[in-house]
Amino acid sequence: MDASALPHFAAALPEIVLAGGALALILIGAIAGDRATGLVNGLALALLAVATVLTVALPVDTPAAFGGSFTADAFARFMKALAFIAAFAALALSFDYMRRENFARFEYAILVVLSTLGMALMISASDLIALYLGLELQSLALYVIAAIHRDDERSTEAGLKYFVLGALSSGMLLYGASLVYGTTGAVGFADIAAALQGGTGGLGLTFGIVFLLSGFAFKISAVPFHMWTPDVYEGAPTPITAFFASATKVAGVAMFVRAVTEAFPGVTTEWRQVVVFVAIASMALGSFAAIGQRNLKRLMAYSSIGHMGYVLVGLAAGTPEGVRGVAIYVAIYVAMTLGAFACILSMRIGDRYVESIDDLAGLSRTKPAMAFVLTMIIFSLAGIPPLAGFFAKFYVFYAAVNAGLMSLAVVGFVLSVIGAFYYLRIVKIIYFDEPTVEFAPMTLPAKAVLTIAGGFTILYFVYPAPLTAAAASAAQSLF
Repeated sequence: MDASALPHFAAALPEIVLAGGALALILIGAIAGDRATGLVNGLALALLAVATVLTVALPVDTPAAFGGSFTADAFARFMKALAFIAAFAALALSFDYMRRENFARFEYAILVVLSTLGMALMISASDLIALYLGLELQSLALYVIAAIHRDDERSTEAGLKYFVLGALSSGMLLYGASLVYGTTGAVGFADIAAALQGGTGGLGLTFGIVFLLSGFAFKISAVPFHMWTPDVYEGAPTPITAFFASATKVAGVAMFVRAVTEAFPGVTTEWRQVVVFVAIASMALGSFAAIGQRNLKRLMAYSSIGHMGYVLVGLAAGTPEGVRGVAIYVAIYVAMTLGAFACILSMRIGDRYVESIDDLAGLSRTKPAMAFVLTMIIFSLAGIPPLAGFFAKFYVFYAAVNAGLMSLAVVGFVLSVIGAFYYLRIVKIIYFDEPTVEFAPMTLPAKAVLTIAGGFTILYFVYPAPLTAAAASAAQSLF
């Protein structure tokens, strides 16, 4: 091997580990069949753990690996570490659920690893072709994961809906990429930015950006491309919904941020208009549509739509401060989401899982510790100080105000207050309604995820410096 190629492979070492490990797991599964499910599950967790350690520990900074298609900078390391941690937690939460629901298959863990590999490639992609390849690797695995419970009509329906609408969004993204290429003659983000220096690029570029951002908005389930989210969240098995709500959001946001900041820094006005509209629409829908929901997973779907709107407030600023706010928000959002889903997965009566908000009635008397942590996570999702969710919103609103987007910050604040209503209703049910059922004991993975996520959410204000510094370094690497 040429010695000059070594830094390129070192930059992509986490992806290489995941790809090689996935191939080995496929071989094990093909030989041993479903008897190897436990082994494959354990090895998949080990792969994700190793990839996380490599991402954090390796001091590799290669801005233009593999001919400029792959970037290993501080932003990529930050977002990949978040995605790997979220995938690890979601996979660990899956095993007991799948065993009880009688659809444990060795393919599931392999698909999670392959999907996570696609996310890592998306996060590090620095041209439109590499971005699309990573996106499709992630999406193809997700289509199957959503429908993996073949005997359940809701799961099959969720997979089909996600596949059809995902194919449509991929077509829009490709069309936008082709318009951008036709206008600039380049696919690399740096080359596109250089071609657009000193000019707007005309109507073709504007349409290209709109279609490109439409494809990105679908992947993070932002309005008006959110229509798949409530049905897929409700229909897919709960641990798979947790994976959709956490890891895939990290990758989608990272893809969105890198593309607009690196490829279109000279035409901020064009893409900012789209981002501001999508942010306001997402925050509004998330605040109002969740009010009438009685199913916890559907409520979490609308909550995620709203939170993606707040994330885009930081991106609309178009500054390093805004991207820092986005990075912090995504990290806190992942912790809150995983903690909430650890509780949802613990809503089990015997071997039957329940998902209704009303089933939480009187939880404070039957499971006081779980009720307390879940309440803190709900308050954090609502943005109540001094919990982590308050600081997440503070950073993005502060960046928007400093960028001159005062009206956007005010609208976001008002909608955040409105959205607090449906969160507080859950707290009322937990603490003031009479108990109707008592849930079975929590599994060890659910306890671990809830403890870590809850502890981070509650105690973040005590020592926020490490996350803030890492997010600032990640943001600065894009500018």
